[in-house]
Amino acid sequence: MTVMNMVEALNSALKNEMQSDKTVLVLGEDVGVDGGVFRVTNNLLKQFGPERVFDTPLAESGIVGTSIGLSVNGFKPVAEIQFDGFVHPAFDQLISHASRIRNRSRGRFSCPLVVRSPYGGGIKALEHHSEAMETVYVHTPGLKVVIPSSPYNAKGLLISAIRDPDPVIFLEPKKVYRAIKEEVPEKSYTIPLGKANIVQEGSDLTIISFGSMIKTCKEALEQINYSIELIDLQTLYPLDTETIINSVQKTGRCVIVHEAPKTAGIGAEIIARINEKALLSLEAPVERVTGFDTIIPLGKREDDYLPNIKRIKKAVEKVMNF
Repeated sequence: MTVMNMVEALNSALKNEMQSDKTVLVLGEDVGVDGGVFRVTNNLLKQFGPERVFDTPLAESGIVGTSIGLSVNGFKPVAEIQFDGFVHPAFDQLISHASRIRNRSRGRFSCPLVVRSPYGGGIKALEHHSEAMETVYVHTPGLKVVIPSSPYNAKGLLISAIRDPDPVIFLEPKKVYRAIKEEVPEKSYTIPLGKANIVQEGSDLTIISFGSMIKTCKEALEQINYSIELIDLQTLYPLDTETIINSVQKTGRCVIVHEAPKTAGIGAEIIARINEKALLSLEAPVERVTGFDTIIPLGKREDDYLPNIKRIKKAVEKVMNF
């Protein structure tokens, strides 16, 4: 075991998989010589050479399109989009092609593609650098959507994503790239996609979250005197409905925390599933703590946009005292 931050854990995952499987390739803008903007791909070019780690032109549609071609021809490309807000030119490739290859070919071909991207706000970045667009992918049949919250689950989830036979959108919360350190095995291990993690068990109320908001929720729990069950979704699609429903049936109360805008966010889908399967278990309406229905503001107001400890505590009190 080695103490790692998320950047180091992701780098370790890529090294492990590239060592064990020669079909794994890494491509994207500045992933080779510079080792990526956040250094996730640092030293991979030196270790595996330019035929397996290569810089691309600044053309996201080309990066993803090339990766689709590689994937249906026996490779496992891991494509980096430099920031999540830059992926828009590649939507056509992802939504019209990558997500449909298996269905379009009636199972003849699969598309074992991973698209990695720094995701979300919290570092005072410029416009198009801090979006939280996960529900666009969740709403696209054929794509799996994964968002880690810590170094340990980042490595295990990325290895599972690389080994998956279908396209995976792997969004890395840059707010916690270096904000959390924990022990991570140097050897390969997997965390199954589609399975949530119960971070903390409780009996009074369930908090459901993912990504960098798990750290914020943990900090809020230190100031809350109720018995809280904290669930880290880890995979947004497919969603682990069973863990969610079992928890809500036990606690009878729920708060959902995510940084994306409220309207049509993943929180709305979770509430719909709770209403379908656990409505009679609820002691209070489900509360959401989210970003606002605006473009994420630039630096000075970013902290006011993102869910924080104060807003989470307020939501918990509202539900507990309904």
